[in-house]
Amino acid sequence: MALWVVLAVVAVLLGYVRLAPSDPETWHVMPQTSGDKDFGNGVIRVVSGAPDGLERLDGIVMQSPRTTRLAGSTGAGMLTYVTRSALFGFPDYTTVQQDAETVTIYARARFGRSDMGVNRDRVQGWIDALQP
Repeated sequence: MALWVVLAVVAVLLGYVRLAPSDPETWHVMPQTSGDKDFGNGVIRVVSGAPDGLERLDGIVMQSPRTTRLAGSTGAGMLTYVTRSALFGFPDYTTVQQDAETVTIYARARFGRSDMGVNRDRVQGWIDALQP
């Protein structure tokens, strides 16, 4: 009986992770920052680039597996994406903003205190692909 209760709880939690709504007002934000920063469940990276860096980065991000656009546009100068983990579907949110020739990338996990470097590695891959 206890096994069925545990399995039911796990199923409910996994269902919540996959089906919980992503509110753009909560996730489509960019904190004030002056440089790169690492924290337990994400990163901030500031990249000097071309005036078209946001458009180029949008193309790179949208080719990433399990990634969708949540809010924003290149015309508005800020975009937010949701990338889900392959196995359990945990959502990570990445907000990208361009100011002149500087692109700021803010990636963070929705659940947990640690993302085990997943956001750092994903963002670094995008930055590497962005470089000429």
